[in-house]
Amino acid sequence: MSERTQGYKQRAAERAAELIESGMVVGLGTGSTAILAVRRLAQRLESGELTDLVGVPTSEATAAEARKLGIPLTTLDDRPTVDLTIDGADEVDPRLDLIKGGGGALLREKIVAQASARVIIVVDEGKLSPVLGTKWAVPIEVVPFGLRTEALFLEELGATVEPRLAGNGDYFLSDSGNKILDANFGPIEDAQELAWLLEERAAIVTHGLFLGLATEVIVAGPDGLRELKPEDDE
Repeated sequence: MSERTQGYKQRAAERAAELIESGMVVGLGTGSTAILAVRRLAQRLESGELTDLVGVPTSEATAAEARKLGIPLTTLDDRPTVDLTIDGADEVDPRLDLIKGGGGALLREKIVAQASARVIIVVDEGKLSPVLGTKWAVPIEVVPFGLRTEALFLEELGATVEPRLAGNGDYFLSDSGNKILDANFGPIEDAQELAWLLEERAAIVTHGLFLGLATEVIVAGPDGLRELKPEDDE
């Protein structure tokens, strides 16, 4: 990642963190951009600018970082409604539909997003795409028992499928103990139809198509920040 891109992500993340208010339940996203927002949130808490706030982490990695930074944490069992979630995305289309899951936390990210009143996505402009699937494969979280069956099913739908591996060459495992197949469909003509097909499969726990969940997208680029909402494309 270039220093310029890192700077764009930093600006977008810090802008999102400024939208957090005292007393909120905040979803803490996963990945390199979301963690920048988590760090800015910690700074605001430490300075006393924010008080009486709790976070719901979307991964064990984010939870560990938040604890290290002194952010109070809670769970969806205790606080089932989230006021605002800040997260990143791998790809964003003009409708503000997303592909997420590059960091492997798509299940918890989707659960928290669905529980949130607002979902603010922070990206650099390189994540914008005319059609989902143009730049990124769709992560598919699968129970290990059905891995090969689901890989064949995805290939029948026209995808090129790669199992996600960890650094040691073993299968990557999500925080829930599932495996991930990265399914490259190319540009996806109808993301909603594809989502329905995937959701019918018993072994597919979830997929990386996040449709209709983003309420705002903050995009950083050489011309500064843009704040997009779904109706902006209409």
